[in-house]
Amino acid sequence: MKNRFSPFSLLVILFSFYSLQAQLVVDADLRARFEYRHGFGNLFPNNADPGAFVVQRSRLNIGYTQERLKLFLSIQDVSTWGDTRQILINDGNDSFSLFQAWAQVFLDEAWSVKAGRQVISYDDQRIFGGLDWAMQGRFHDAALIKYKSDDFLADFGFAFNQQNIASETTAFPIQGFFSYKTMQYAYLHKKWEKTSASFLFLNNGFQKFDANGDADGTFNRQTTGTYFQFPIDQVKFAGSAYYQFGKAAADTDLSAYQVSLEANYKPNNTLFGVGFELLSGTDQDGDSKNKSFFPLYGTNHKFNGYMDYFYVGNHANNVGLNDVYAKVRFTTGEKSSLLIKGHYFLANAELTNDESKYLGTEVDVVFNQKIIKGVTLDLGYSHMFASESMSLIKGGRPHDNTNNWAWAQLIIKPNLITWNPKID
Repeated sequence: MKNRFSPFSLLVILFSFYSLQAQLVVDADLRARFEYRHGFGNLFPNNADPGAFVVQRSRLNIGYTQERLKLFLSIQDVSTWGDTRQILINDGNDSFSLFQAWAQVFLDEAWSVKAGRQVISYDDQRIFGGLDWAMQGRFHDAALIKYKSDDFLADFGFAFNQQNIASETTAFPIQGFFSYKTMQYAYLHKKWEKTSASFLFLNNGFQKFDANGDADGTFNRQTTGTYFQFPIDQVKFAGSAYYQFGKAAADTDLSAYQVSLEANYKPNNTLFGVGFELLSGTDQDGDSKNKSFFPLYGTNHKFNGYMDYFYVGNHANNVGLNDVYAKVRFTTGEKSSLLIKGHYFLANAELTNDESKYLGTEVDVVFNQKIIKGVTLDLGYSHMFASESMSLIKGGRPHDNTNNWAWAQLIIKPNLITWNPKID
């Protein structure tokens, strides 16, 4: 959906909410991030200059609640500093957009229906996530039937996507892993005293075309599995296991898996963690099926190293990944912390000519400082020590150039209005 807003239209919305004599909450989300890229997302090529830029999100969130109704509206502008000339009448980059617009109607104390453009996020955000690191975020146009009690919740989601209004066809020409035509899923989550577990079944339908380019039905991919958390003494464990099947493409069968486990221990103010994740892949020399797991709609920047070499719009239908990692987070002050994380990457499937599966080692360092309420400064540096085998899955780029990335981000998230009058 393409939408344009003006300050006048926002005032109309605000005064309409005020007239309803119910709770109104207005928040802002302003963030600017400087990035220096020298091998971010892919090996750095020879004879190239690094990239550097500042990208900014300017988001306004409006939430309204009454007894059995919630409304939420989020609009945003995402742009790069300097991408619009100063005296243009209009922003020719069309960077202003509708991020969320949904309503939730409560049928009783447990059941509700939520419909519209919305973030869908569960568990550790591996399969469904809001992708807040990306300035634009991730949303779905969907309808959910929701059930929630004290220790159990269930969501049943449905979506049907079209590019435009049409009277004669439902062909969906937008292609790609993220551009599904239909979606149905069931998500169940159960809590116990110190343990929780969830179950997900997800079906995505993608448009299929014949040799002439005409729409010819759909092919479907299924993802099912579980996420769990439990403690053993002072160590907290979290893990997941998912299986993908159905079709990877119209004429290609899919059989893939993901398994992860992480352990965290926090004595005093220091957090220690170790873990691994296995994502199956397809042999480079060929296989009878596609065996490459893809995490779909998660916050993939959160996983497998912050330099985004894997599964962030890339590494689909590839050799998979075995990621073994360790991390430590120090409290460096009353309002600051330092995270150091290391990853050891290996291919899950076989590389061509029996090349070594070792892909490389990445080190991530992130410093976080809370300045005042609602204002945070983050500083980060990452370095990839790539192996020769990394070039086999990254288009043959040289592995021995310096591959690093540095960034600084200022996040400002103030509450602008909280209005909750006493209703007689």
